[in-house]
Amino acid sequence: MKRRLKAVLAAKAREAEESAKRVAEDKARAEERERRRAIAEAKEHARQKAEDEERKRREAEEAAKRAAAAPAKETTRPTPTKTSEPTPRKVDRDREDRPNRGNRGREDNRRPGKLTLNQVLSGGQGGRQRSIAAMKRKQERARQKAMSASQEREKVVREVHLPEVIVVSELANRMAERVGKIVKSLMQMGMMVTQNQTIDADTAELIIEEFGHKVVRVSDSDVEDVIQTIEDDEKDLKSRPPVITIMGHVDHGKTSLLDAIRNAKVVAGEAGGITQHISAYQVKTDSGKLLSFLDTPGHAAFTSMRSRGAQVTDIVVLVVAADDAVMPQTVEAINHAKAAEVPIIVALNKIDKPEANPQKVRTDLLQHEVIVEELSGDVQDVEVSAISGQGLDDLLEAIALQAEILELKANPERAAQGAVIEAQLDVGRGPVATVLVQNGTLKQGDIFVVGKQWGRVRAMENDQGKRVKVAGPSVPVEVLGLNGTPEAGDVLNVVDTEAQAREIVKYRADAAREKRTAAGPVTTLEQLMAKAKEGENAPELPILVKADVQGSVEAIIQAMQKIGNDEVCVRVLHSGVGAITETDIGLAEASSAPVFGFNVRANASARNTANQKGIDIRYYSVIYDLVDDVKAAASGLLSVEIREKFIGYAEIKEVFKVSGVGKVAGCLVTEGVARRSADVRLLRDNVVIHDGKLKTLKRFKDEVTEVQSGQECGMAFETYYDIRHGDVIELFEREEITRTLDWSRKVLKWQNTLAELCLLVSRRPLTFAA
Repeated sequence: MKRRLKAVLAAKAREAEESAKRVAEDKARAEERERRRAIAEAKEHARQKAEDEERKRREAEEAAKRAAAAPAKETTRPTPTKTSEPTPRKVDRDREDRPNRGNRGREDNRRPGKLTLNQVLSGGQGGRQRSIAAMKRKQERARQKAMSASQEREKVVREVHLPEVIVVSELANRMAERVGKIVKSLMQMGMMVTQNQTIDADTAELIIEEFGHKVVRVSDSDVEDVIQTIEDDEKDLKSRPPVITIMGHVDHGKTSLLDAIRNAKVVAGEAGGITQHISAYQVKTDSGKLLSFLDTPGHAAFTSMRSRGAQVTDIVVLVVAADDAVMPQTVEAINHAKAAEVPIIVALNKIDKPEANPQKVRTDLLQHEVIVEELSGDVQDVEVSAISGQGLDDLLEAIALQAEILELKANPERAAQGAVIEAQLDVGRGPVATVLVQNGTLKQGDIFVVGKQWGRVRAMENDQGKRVKVAGPSVPVEVLGLNGTPEAGDVLNVVDTEAQAREIVKYRADAAREKRTAAGPVTTLEQLMAKAKEGENAPELPILVKADVQGSVEAIIQAMQKIGNDEVCVRVLHSGVGAITETDIGLAEASSAPVFGFNVRANASARNTANQKGIDIRYYSVIYDLVDDVKAAASGLLSVEIREKFIGYAEIKEVFKVSGVGKVAGCLVTEGVARRSADVRLLRDNVVIHDGKLKTLKRFKDEVTEVQSGQECGMAFETYYDIRHGDVIELFEREEITRTLDWSRKVLKWQNTLAELCLLVSRRPLTFAA
């Protein structure tokens, strides 16, 4: 302890000595500067006095010369005589007195020849003199030059923020030093670099210390510090609409119930009658209150969508069909709601059916710790019917009551923060994200960061497709202006500048790439092909998936991960959003993998390449069919395959309204042939809008069974009339193909099973001859 105390005292003494030494040195430098300044001022004063005396002497000599020349000029001037002529005017007299330009031999005060610098400085020949103001400016410049030469330039010490790697030119810019000096110092250290190359942080720290600056080490993750978690003041908080998520099992009437509330018809536009996208709507009740609804799909493959909906919601409306029971997705929805710690309102749908038994549903919910009010619990339950509208007012009243209990508030004056509900790639509008604003106000022109993408709000559309300028808390909008398609579930944050957004996105992309690299190398396509050639069992079935929205891609990938058996498992080599391109076909050719399109189509170049290379492209509009088909193909149990045979394309040139029939499309068959018995799909920007059958096929006024390529015809769809100019009609036929199983694989499987049974019974292995 004493040694430590002595060391501390010695350090303090050294510090005091160093401080006193620095003070003395500063005082000596100040005195030296004052002395040099005084000497410079004295020299300047003496020089100025000498110049003034010289100027006075020159002025006296010039005055004497002018005085001597004046009498001689008077004597040579002739005396005027009086005549009878009139007196000349003053202008004429001045002209006569003016010396003749051509008479160079005449004696006057004019300067002969050109004016030289020596003549001006010497003042000879009557030249112009420098003004007093010019002389003062010259003296001031000389004095400042002398003072600056005598003063020493003080070093400016800067704090240099140093990341893990930095470019040499950027390092010089942060130090306010010349790039050449930095490069020279690095060369002296044995590093031959240029100004555009990067150096590590340790080397840059040595350079910074060499130039006398201070180092502040920062991390790459510091770029996200601009996104700060702001604690809102209680007085700034204002009431906001509640966010309600509709959850439950498939085909229990979730979307139909929401349609009845919105007075819309969303179910008619869903493929297969099921919701496959997460949707966001805002509804205004009769009392004037705004409610934001999220509709989630109920299929087992859309688990992540339901989880995402529960995380961003305030209230969960659990829809259970009264004529059914509590199903697996109903239990999953309950678990998501409990994990998110949000209140649940049970909506017993289809109460108008004769076989409805709501009491049984209430009893089944007890097994999952959901006790409704009728059974002395705290969970509200409402009996509703999406068809007849029974109980809808009671449901809205229960939601409003639950929202008042929660006292939902937000600060609309701060920078916006929200969650991406869904994202897709629109051909006409680019990347589009459905965002639910959770806090603050999102304005047109704001710069934002969402996941690994950034953008500027170019336009916003509400759930009715109308353009809006601002979106407050609990308002779902479609945001346009992203530079890429974000992941569903990413958080949107508004930043100040575009540079900050670019830095944050670059850091997140680098972190994601490093994470993928750290996970280890994956099985490449070449390795799969090599195993197949060597006769080894390739345990993976490679496929490519393209879908219309990001949520569908996520659901399909998760469903593929669950498919597998002892022989084969499914591996998604590539997935994306948008139409199938020629690049996807090239990847499929390299891996001998089929391409699955979910609600998207291949463009013209991709179709031609696939036909040439023999790549199998399969289109789906219902996730049941895709999952079942892949599962059956992977297990080898698919006996009959429903395959689509393309027969033709037709482009809509004009749309006519016919009484009694509806809208009729005037089409031109551009490829193949159009048949009356064929199935059709309506494509808009290579995205499936409708899947159905033809109602009529006419050539002029006659009903025909077939129209060849290059001919015009009229088409009408069954139960669908939203057709537009420029849409494309795809015609195809479904045919059943019987698949044959590999007999040797089945025999090998039976032999292995029989060998395992014999081993269990007799503990002796049973072998088979080759």
